[in-house]
Amino acid sequence: MTVNCLITGVGGQGTVLMARIIGSAAINRGFSVLGAETIGMAQRGGSVVSHIRLGDGVYSPLIPPGRADVIIAFEPAEAVRVLPFLSPTGKLLALDRGVAPVTSSLGADGAKAGYDPALMTAYLRRCLGERAAIISGENLLRRIGSAKVINVALLGAALARGMLPFTAEHIAAVIRERIPAKFTGMNLAALEAGRSV
Repeated sequence: MTVNCLITGVGGQGTVLMARIIGSAAINRGFSVLGAETIGMAQRGGSVVSHIRLGDGVYSPLIPPGRADVIIAFEPAEAVRVLPFLSPTGKLLALDRGVAPVTSSLGADGAKAGYDPALMTAYLRRCLGERAAIISGENLLRRIGSAKVINVALLGAALARGMLPFTAEHIAAVIRERIPAKFTGMNLAALEAGRSV
C-alpha cells in the first residue's frame, strides 16, 4: 500500500509538525516514509507545503501532480493552489478560515480587501463534490479553545474520515512521544475534538 499525503498552509499554522507526526506514526507502523517540505517565505506567512509518501515503491519524496491521495489544507486558498496534485480519486480536507495575503490592502470597513475565503471553499466544493470535506474553523476553534493545536485537530478530522492508514491511538502515541509534556494534554484533547467535526 502507498499513501501520498500533501499538507498545505501558511507559516506558523503547524503544517510541518503535522507532517512529522504523520511520518512518525507511519514509521511506528512499519511503513517506509519519504517526505519533504517546501517552506519558502513561511516565516513571513508564506506558503508551506509538506509532502509525505508512505509505503513501498516510493523513490522520491515529492508527490507528482495528480498523485496525492490526501490533501490536508489549513487555508482554503492554499488548498486551491495545490489542487493539481490531487489524484482523480483523492480526497481533500480543508479549513474554511482564510489568511489574507500580506499584500492585501484594508477595505473601508477595516477588513482585508481582495480575498474572500468563501469563494475558495465554493470552488473546492464545485470541483471535488463529495471528495472535499470543508471544516468550519470557527466551530473547530470553539471546540479546542486554541489555534495552537488546530493542526492536531485537523489530523483528528482526517482520521475520522479514514483519510490516513492510522487509528487515533497511533497518532496519540506519537503525540505522547514527541510533544513536550506540558502541551501533551491539550494536543490529545484537540485530536479527539477533531475526530468529532
